[in-house]
Amino acid sequence: MPAEKPVLIDGPQGPLQGLYQEGEQPAAVVLICHPHPLFGGSMLNKVVSTVQRTARDLGLATLRFNFRGVGQSAGEHAGGEGEIDDAQAALAWLTAQHAGLPVYLVGFSFGSCVAACLAGRMEQQGTPIARLIMLAPPVERFNVDGRLPHHALFSLIQPEDDEVVTPEKVYAWSQSLEIAHELIRVSQCSHFFHGKLVELKALLEPRLG
Repeated sequence: MPAEKPVLIDGPQGPLQGLYQEGEQPAAVVLICHPHPLFGGSMLNKVVSTVQRTARDLGLATLRFNFRGVGQSAGEHAGGEGEIDDAQAALAWLTAQHAGLPVYLVGFSFGSCVAACLAGRMEQQGTPIARLIMLAPPVERFNVDGRLPHHALFSLIQPEDDEVVTPEKVYAWSQSLEIAHELIRVSQCSHFFHGKLVELKALLEPRLG
């Protein structure tokens, strides 16, 4: 299987660095958003890499990318709002390569909230998102209320022993949502899915396949 290709994408603040997997006759495209840029998050994060490999093994086309100010991506961190714009630019590039295919958005931690807000924005703009997967979303620090999609298949995967995001706040948020979704709790699992990446892949496979 061909390796991911390095790409540079026109972003709102200049080039965005990405890694693109074309896929072989892909059934969908997957955009993957990484964790917080100010705390070491990048497209090379091991959870992001696990998502990418899972999607790749299913034959899907994937794009992971660095938000502004990370790696070779131009610009400076913009508190989340600018990063949603970055993700939209990355998605526009990806969908241009595979016009007409269903779009899946997957994000980890900070990136999950970016992905969720982008999904809602795209839906409002008339471009529906087929699937949204949020991994360990910091909803206590990133307001996504009123910004979610209403028609995507929506999965929320939360580690029960998360030391970065408060699990109980994620559960309460999930319970408050009026949008159809599934909540999956991963037992004995930390925020970064240490020792649980195989289990994560097993959870992702049927939701991306």
